[in-house]
Amino acid sequence: MIFDRYIQKIWLVGLILLFSEPAFATQAHSAPEGLYAHQLAHIFFIFSMGVLIYWLRERQLIQSPGWRYIQYAAFFFILWNADAFFVHLLEEQFAIIDIERVSLWNINITAATQSKTLFWLYYAAKLDHLLCVPALFLLYFGLRRLLKETETKSSRTAAP
Repeated sequence: MIFDRYIQKIWLVGLILLFSEPAFATQAHSAPEGLYAHQLAHIFFIFSMGVLIYWLRERQLIQSPGWRYIQYAAFFFILWNADAFFVHLLEEQFAIIDIERVSLWNINITAATQSKTLFWLYYAAKLDHLLCVPALFLLYFGLRRLLKETETKSSRTAAP
């Protein structure tokens, strides 16, 4: 019975992968207004995560492992947003990086100045999932830990 459910899930994932379209980590935004609003959102997110870290430390909540994980998640979210902001600057605002899609799996990245350093910096910055995914896992672990702590406290107070 359990094995059948796993087989169904594997088929579902296979079908989704078979008929899915490519998804790109850093998205282009039309017209300057969309990009400006998006860049401001990155700045606001960075500021918000900074305030969260400040208040967690100010109230000494980071002594709890759950809140500590959330603090680490906020730090990774700051890094992720700064990275995405930088990629948008290079690719869309300054237009010093040109991307040409050669095929489904191949792209051609060209720096306006033919700089190899700029090329590799942009390439590394496009790997923003290396910052976002750990942030999401840390947030999950922190929330899970806080839930366990709350359940433990409520079970202690409910016991006669």
